[in-house]
Amino acid sequence: MTTTAAPAGLPPAAPAPTPAAPAGPVTVEAAPGVWVAWARSAAPSTHPADLADVGGRPPWQRRQSLAARGLLRALLAEVRPGAEDVPLAAGPHGRPVLAGLDGVGVSLSHDGADDAAGGDLVAAAVAPGRRVGVDVQLPHGPGPSPGLARRCLRERTADLARLPAGRRALEFAWVWTVQEACVKADGTGIAGRPWSLDIPVRPRTGTQGDLTWIALRHLSVHPVSCAFGDLRAR
Repeated sequence: MTTTAAPAGLPPAAPAPTPAAPAGPVTVEAAPGVWVAWARSAAPSTHPADLADVGGRPPWQRRQSLAARGLLRALLAEVRPGAEDVPLAAGPHGRPVLAGLDGVGVSLSHDGADDAAGGDLVAAAVAPGRRVGVDVQLPHGPGPSPGLARRCLRERTADLARLPAGRRALEFAWVWTVQEACVKADGTGIAGRPWSLDIPVRPRTGTQGDLTWIALRHLSVHPVSCAFGDLRAR
């Protein structure tokens, strides 16, 4: 697992060079004490609780979920040794939690096709003493439909439309990862109406309520974003 040194504070707003696609999993300290890892492929978890939890799912869901869980357990072994063997449980709205370790925030995300041909994208986040959410998306097609763009961007829809056609799907995916990461960190999931969160096109970093969010575009060629906040705030 490749580890990138932690930045001093939050990433700068100034544009950064496009990062190269990594050969394997990448781990970064997105903010002090907030660790995020992502990969186009990851060793699947062999933890008995993980295998039992995904047993009834379709093959593609099992593949993606076990890869994300394997990445999470590798990240835990690196930044919170001893926690990598703790079973995952489902909290409110399906939010993953480490059984008996409520003080360690964790999050998972995966995206891909229903077969392995196109490759998957998985991510995990660990934040001791904090709530955390992470989300990844692989851009699909030429971009969102006009209705979907209006639903997620509202008055910012024109900002997306002004981008070159070849960039719209990618930039919409970046927005969606921030929206999803925020509701995951908040513990509300889809019930938190991620599409209603006001996130700018070409997002970098900002706040949403008591959460701080970061789009890791200065580090990743794939849309990967995280959000985090204090445990006591929820």
